[in-house]
Amino acid sequence: MSLAIRAARGFDGASARLLENILVLVEDGRITAVECGRTETPPGSEVVDLGDVTLLPGLIDAHVHLGFDASRDPVAQMRADSDATLLLRMRLAARRALAAGITTVRDLGDRNYLGLALRDWFRQGDELGPEIIAAGPPITITGGHCYFMGGEVDGELELRRAVRSHVKAGVDVIKIMATGGHMTHGTNPGLPQFTVAEVRAGVEEAHRLGRTLTAHAHGPSGIAVAVEAGVDCVEHCSFRVDGTRKPDWELISRIAAAGIAVSPTVGSPGPLTESFVPILARMHQQGVRIVASTDAGISPQRPHDALPHAVGFLAGCGMSNNEALAAATSVAAAVCGVGERKGALQAGKDADLLAVGGNPLADIRALLDVRAVFRHGMRLT
Repeated sequence: MSLAIRAARGFDGASARLLENILVLVEDGRITAVECGRTETPPGSEVVDLGDVTLLPGLIDAHVHLGFDASRDPVAQMRADSDATLLLRMRLAARRALAAGITTVRDLGDRNYLGLALRDWFRQGDELGPEIIAAGPPITITGGHCYFMGGEVDGELELRRAVRSHVKAGVDVIKIMATGGHMTHGTNPGLPQFTVAEVRAGVEEAHRLGRTLTAHAHGPSGIAVAVEAGVDCVEHCSFRVDGTRKPDWELISRIAAAGIAVSPTVGSPGPLTESFVPILARMHQQGVRIVASTDAGISPQRPHDALPHAVGFLAGCGMSNNEALAAATSVAAAVCGVGERKGALQAGKDADLLAVGGNPLADIRALLDVRAVFRHGMRLT
């Protein structure tokens, strides 16, 4: 199908200036051209004139849990659900994200590889859904954080085997719980669950099999384990110990020097998230690649369409609006391994597009004014 989309403005995925009076040509779900000021459209194309909007690449949430239902006790709900019920909940969560212009999600923890089943369902094209980058059950120690998802291992050999079995199942990325977590009683978010040698074994195995590895880590000692082991990305990176932030500035310098991305899972305002601002600002100043992410699903404050709020939060952490938008588009695409297809408004990319009212470079809250969403060139709204 040929499509010609007109919009008053366009954000290319990185620049500090918007494109004006753009025409985006789409063929079979891919962008073939982005032109400014062109008036004529190719013969036979369906013309969609969106008017006074800003057209952006579809947003990418680098950390979600489609299997958590954003209730007050999502763990209990997940454990109570059958696989069939849980898969239906995940489908609804994915559709909610897509309606907000989140056209790609990286699901970093499910049960029984249900995220892969939903990923493949949407890929078949019978129903529009976001592209899902799936990790399957996160790898954790016996009784460790999120053990109820089924990814328990102990020791270096078992960890290597787990990475291999995950890749055999078809995952897109490997997720390791380097520390405990707040949602699993009996685990300590401030302390490591694995040794450096164990995490490094996982990294080596993942890279050998063509996958990246990202590590859940809260406390500084767990973050240090992940950095020393050479992970590709650190999730949360909150520097939280016993309810307070204890930033390690030298460790942040090491993260920047190593080129490790940070996925801070933010978006909900409050004293705890506000205490994260100076740490994220320091990361940004030192050149750490920060991607927009939410941990969507873990609480009522983190619904699956929360990403626009996370982008706004990053814009308050020393980032310009275009840098915050890039964190949810071009930078997120690169970190999530889909940069060759997504994250930019340019020829050759997937026609995953979001149109919003207003100018998000002037007011980031414009992301909340969704006017149209396209997934592979097909319009949702």
